[in-house]
Amino acid sequence: MNIMNLINALPGAAAQGLIWGIMAIGVYITFRVLDIADLTVDGSLCTGGAVCIMMMLGGQNVWVALLCSLLAGMAAGLVTGLFHTFMGIPAILSGILTQLGLWSVNLKIMGKANQAINVDKYKLLVSLRFVKGVALTKNTIFVVAVAIVILIAILYWFFGTELGSAIRATGCNDRMARAQGINTDFNRVLGLMISNGLVALSGALLSQYQGFADINMGRGAIVIGLAAVIIGEAIFGRIFRNFALRLLSLVFGSIIYYLVVQAVIWRGIDTDLLKLLTALVVAVFLAIPTWKSRYFSGGKSAAKKGKGGEA
Repeated sequence: MNIMNLINALPGAAAQGLIWGIMAIGVYITFRVLDIADLTVDGSLCTGGAVCIMMMLGGQNVWVALLCSLLAGMAAGLVTGLFHTFMGIPAILSGILTQLGLWSVNLKIMGKANQAINVDKYKLLVSLRFVKGVALTKNTIFVVAVAIVILIAILYWFFGTELGSAIRATGCNDRMARAQGINTDFNRVLGLMISNGLVALSGALLSQYQGFADINMGRGAIVIGLAAVIIGEAIFGRIFRNFALRLLSLVFGSIIYYLVVQAVIWRGIDTDLLKLLTALVVAVFLAIPTWKSRYFSGGKSAAKKGKGGEA
């Protein structure tokens, strides 16, 4: 195992981590802000990639293709939101139903299971070829990093507005929000739309980066997104208290995840086990708060009660 092979692969892993970091921000909005486990993302990631590639193959500008991908993802989130609020279907089942429907929608958009795009024939915003040996303004890492900074700034502003605060209040305490006159159903739908719009945008960038859109590109995306969220919170949670910095920590979590993936590949470990290991890591980190309260805080609380009794 040549260490130089790992070093040469790190820029590509960092670029991929940045692209998936946008997806992790979308997952964070539903998982942490709205307190909803949304499985739509496995389908909306592919939808974003499919729309972007097909529009560019049809001669559209890359920016128009990205905007349409964003809107397509928001439409998917709208469907999930209506399933959940208007039809009263539980959130997790709503996501599964939309994800299932998107499989057929994505096939219809692409016309077949995958569609490739040639970086030499089309003007792509990001590409695996643009990671090294190009001007800074064309470098994939730089372009996506700038996009993430702008995106975080917009989200920080939005969630500080009255509407954004209402979405956060809905996820924090639904009953209290309703008591304050907040339309919680509308806020859930809007939050799901924003989340899946970001996921689709990530899918659009990912399809450009890898040079194709595939019907299976979103499979297991929710696990990767959760892994990025959990890793980012575990490492930077106590340091980054500000909402904007919390969003940034998700991007760092995504980059760390893909650097670890690259190290696993370099070590020659069976990559078929990668998602299993990711699922186990996510499960353990999600269980830590419960373990802390159940097994580690019991002794402290008992000691406090004992002291209180003696007094």
